[in-house]
Amino acid sequence: VQLQASGGGLGQAGGSLRLSCAASGRTFRSSAMGWFRQAPGKEREFVAAISGGSVARDYADSVKGRFSISRDNARNTVYLQMNNLKSEDTAVYYCAADYAPSTVAGWGRREHNYWGRGTLVTVSS
Repeated sequence: VQLQASGGGLGQAGGSLRLSCAASGRTFRSSAMGWFRQAPGKEREFVAAISGGSVARDYADSVKGRFSISRDNARNTVYLQMNNLKSEDTAVYYCAADYAPSTVAGWGRREHNYWGRGTLVTVSS
């Protein structure tokens, strides 16, 4: 099983970027998937999660109203649309998924079985 994150790069403050995370090796239709990030010198933090059927979503307070998570189960891919970027969004972004069926509730505080290698987002002010 692999999670391949892409879409990172250099963005401007106030601008937008869209991250993708394509899964291969199995499907995750019954599992929540989501994103974490780790800024230089800081601990990894939860960003957003989405349920298998896209019914439920959860966001960190720091990105609410600016970021939007979505998924396409036919493509086995989860997306993170990042709008109104801020310099504090600069980080390596990792997607994650679970082996067993899972929900969004508490997803950011749980351990996860599968991780992508990360994609760097740099926001210039």
